[in-house]
Amino acid sequence: MKAQAISRTIYQNSSFRLRKYDFKNFLKVWHYHPEVELILILESTGTRFIGDSIEKFGPGDVVLIGKNLPHLWLNDDIYFDEESTLRARCHGFHFHEHFLDNISNIPEMQFVRKLFEEANRGIKFNIDDTDLFIENVETIYAESEGSKLIKVLEMLLKLATTKYFEYLASPGFVTSFERKKDDKIFRVYEYIRSNFRDQISLDKAAELANMESSSFSRYFKRVHKKTLTRYVNEIRIGYACKLLIQQKYNISEVCYRSGYNNVTHFNRKFKSFKGVTPSQYIKLYTNID
Repeated sequence: MKAQAISRTIYQNSSFRLRKYDFKNFLKVWHYHPEVELILILESTGTRFIGDSIEKFGPGDVVLIGKNLPHLWLNDDIYFDEESTLRARCHGFHFHEHFLDNISNIPEMQFVRKLFEEANRGIKFNIDDTDLFIENVETIYAESEGSKLIKVLEMLLKLATTKYFEYLASPGFVTSFERKKDDKIFRVYEYIRSNFRDQISLDKAAELANMESSSFSRYFKRVHKKTLTRYVNEIRIGYACKLLIQQKYNISEVCYRSGYNNVTHFNRKFKSFKGVTPSQYIKLYTNID
């Protein structure tokens, strides 16, 4: 299945757009766009597809979606019943892909810049007081253009500094291996990216980081909150998800192309990470138009 490119037009001389959507159901299209998108669900339930992430959604959900990351908010079946009175309502921000270009080097904006960089995986925020957050968003509509921008930056700064959030799409799906300040760790990322389909060696990774294997293992777990083995499996399963969604290969081929050499082991590992088997995962995505 191929994601469709759609337009989220931002008016000329504007760097972002804020709209309140009120539909019978959300757009049932697996799509992407160059604009960064922030969605605040007011009224609606269903299943949220962000990259290879599949989760239920409901009122109060706040999600930031990076540019060109495929996504879909698929309402529950009842929303498509002609007699249903249910509504799909949300606030939607769309930011021009160069929204931060002229202010990203300002030290005070470092958190927002990092937020937009990490949005390439999709981020779900757990807001302490959702009602207050919604109220603050709704006040933005009445502001003048300059004040709107200030209010929006304040909102983004709040999101960028919250401790309660979760990434949605896996690193393997978005292939997010960006250069870090620590070049020795960047060499390790490059090694994993180039070799995740083969056997990843802890000793080799440690050598690239110029560390002893045991020290590197502890360091990696401290930085990533997971072992190197689990990290590599996340990369492999994320890549497998991308191949399954594209539907170019059968499950056995996806297994081997993702770095596994046993289909039974692959199925078991896939289910442990995604909660469903590869065949069940395919069925979830084939229900999308």
